[in-house]
Amino acid sequence: MPKEHKKRGRREEQKRKRKQEDGDPVSKKPKTNEGSAVDIVVDNHPQYNGADYLPLPGPEIPFYGLLDEEEQEYFKRADTILELNQFNDAEERQLFLANVYQEAAGKELKIANSQSCSRLMERLISMSTPEQLKTLFRTFSGHFLNLAQHRFASHCCETLFLQAAPLVTEELKAPGKGKSKAATEESTAAELLFLDVTKELEQYLGYLMTDQFASHTLRVLLVVLSGRPLMDAHTTTLLQSKKKENIKHPSQENTVSSFSNSKRAVPASFVAALDRMTKGIVAGLDTNNLRALASHPVANPLLQLLLELEFGQFGKSKAKDLSSLFRKLLPDDPPTEGTESASFFSGMLYDAIGSRLMEVLVTNSPGKTFKVLYQNLLRDRLTSLAKNETASYVLIKALERLNKEDLQQAVQAICPQTQLLVNRSRTSVIRCLVERCHVREVDPEPLAISLQEAYGQQPAERLSKMLRISLADSETMSDERRKNIENQDPTKTHASLLAQSMLEAPGPLREMITESILAIDDSSLLQLAKDRSATRVLQKSLSCSGDTARYRRMIMPRLAAMTIDLATDPVGSHAVDAFWTGSEGLAFIRERIAQHLAQHEATLRDSVPGRAVWRNWKMDMYKTKRRDWTLEAKEQAAGIKTGIELARERYAAQKQGPRSKGRGGPRQQIASSIRTGANDVVAAGHA
Repeated sequence: MPKEHKKRGRREEQKRKRKQEDGDPVSKKPKTNEGSAVDIVVDNHPQYNGADYLPLPGPEIPFYGLLDEEEQEYFKRADTILELNQFNDAEERQLFLANVYQEAAGKELKIANSQSCSRLMERLISMSTPEQLKTLFRTFSGHFLNLAQHRFASHCCETLFLQAAPLVTEELKAPGKGKSKAATEESTAAELLFLDVTKELEQYLGYLMTDQFASHTLRVLLVVLSGRPLMDAHTTTLLQSKKKENIKHPSQENTVSSFSNSKRAVPASFVAALDRMTKGIVAGLDTNNLRALASHPVANPLLQLLLELEFGQFGKSKAKDLSSLFRKLLPDDPPTEGTESASFFSGMLYDAIGSRLMEVLVTNSPGKTFKVLYQNLLRDRLTSLAKNETASYVLIKALERLNKEDLQQAVQAICPQTQLLVNRSRTSVIRCLVERCHVREVDPEPLAISLQEAYGQQPAERLSKMLRISLADSETMSDERRKNIENQDPTKTHASLLAQSMLEAPGPLREMITESILAIDDSSLLQLAKDRSATRVLQKSLSCSGDTARYRRMIMPRLAAMTIDLATDPVGSHAVDAFWTGSEGLAFIRERIAQHLAQHEATLRDSVPGRAVWRNWKMDMYKTKRRDWTLEAKEQAAGIKTGIELARERYAAQKQGPRSKGRGGPRQQIASSIRTGANDVVAAGHA
């Protein structure tokens, strides 16, 4: 990189010092294509120095001080002890946590801002009791604006919000039950603590949404206020990046797990605070600024969350509000060709960052709005969108919402491009068409014909080309090298997913895969079962729904002869586990496989995959209680559950469901459940 041109000399050095003392911003003048200079003012922000997006002016972050060497050494050692988790019992661990909290009293802000000790703070938060969480919340109160912008302290804020969110729901369900007045006031403090955070951040929302670290904290806060699941897979992708280090504890005892995948009940004050914050973010930005943030790498995930909250939390009628985020992004109604809204929508389809916002818009927009968008902006460009690597993901979201008639037209438009899509490894669009045709009961014959033309008419060659299996090279290639190559080839994974979706669709698409598997020879079949991605296709063919008895009768005898070779292979052992499902209704095949496993018990017990196969096939029961093993195999094949399984399901349903309002208290209900479960077990034993 060329160095900055500076004038030498004592006087010039004094001038530069005076400018820095006066606080003048540093000016850089990059040259454009026309050769002219454009002034860009950079406010000495380390993350946006020289970037295309400049952060809004925000408050200065104060310095809370540093830990001395003895304190750092103590907290590092405490973090190591908590990570190892070698305590005798939970009481000993809680006593150790109390001592750490006592030592950290007055130093919480220093620890949260420390590069080496912030992990300890996250671990402490994840293992804290409700009282300790509230105490830490009060300690951070008034400093959340500064902590959210810090590289390390922002992670502590996120963990604190996620751990304290279930407390609000618990207190909302049972406010002050069996507690004194002082304890009741203490228990309701969790709701007030979150509301204090919203008041502290409300004035700086426009700045925080573009901050590299505070944007994540703001997203977590919005999710907590909305009552959405905390640890749902879709929510996690919006809250954190792939590089985030998840600091968890194996014996973590908190209430987050019970609310991780379900919607939480939140008080009305949270809904009002959420509405106030979303309006505050959108009201301060006009259409041009919002469209610029749509391609912003930091602000885009927050816009995705705001769109989902608009359509899901506040109802579909929010799309008609002129002050909503949706109407500010697409003010034209309807957004037809030639309008600015159509131009913006079309441009974002091909943008690597903006296309994610368009996916959310297409997925969550009201039915009438989506129909207008599809007819005016997507329907006439299906082939070009399918061929593009970025726009194809938006197209997939649109295909998932089409009705039967529109889906038939989409199949007719995309099928002629199947050969080109296969050559470019754009199999995700084809897989979506296969799945949607099965759901909407659309005739898959045109899609099957186009796939045969793309992959070839010969069944064996077709499967090899589809799954990208090179048999000649794999036989002489070392295992370590083959694993590295397979891990670096995501196209094999997408091809395997396409074949699995074809197996789920009864008819010509499933027959293409099953015929190909039956057509290959035994050595190729063995290689197929040992391939890391292709083996899932074989397993799916043995367990897919529908009438596959004919296929299983033809393939299972060939696979039974390979049982021992596959059982000791790290990948092939999973295929042997699938043999149990594949041999349903074929008792003689299941017995033959069990005999092979019993004859090679020593070989199986010497390997980790072999021991897993021995356990999954319940071979200890086979050797000692052959009659029970056979009876259980028949019951599973017929879909009959054992008595203990029925008792467990009844107990789980009673635990999750609402309390009974009929006669008898909880003790009588539990006793009745125990008696019923015991009767089931006794009945199963007599059977």
